[in-house]
Amino acid sequence: MPTIEALHRRQRQLEAEIAEAKRRLPAHSVKPPVMKLLLDLEDEYDEVMKTIEALRRKGSN
Repeated sequence: MPTIEALHRRQRQLEAEIAEAKRRLPAHSVKPPVMKLLLDLEDEYDEVMKTIEALRRKGSN
């Protein structure tokens, strides 16, 4: 299992990648591959956050 430090690094990377993907979204006619990339990044971000929270809870017991 990754460490909390590694998960925080990935969290920051994902935040930057999500921000970049959002900047590339056009105002109209969003291309499916760009939207899929954004959704995949957001899904991974959610998983990283859940893992961080689980590790924190486990460490506080």
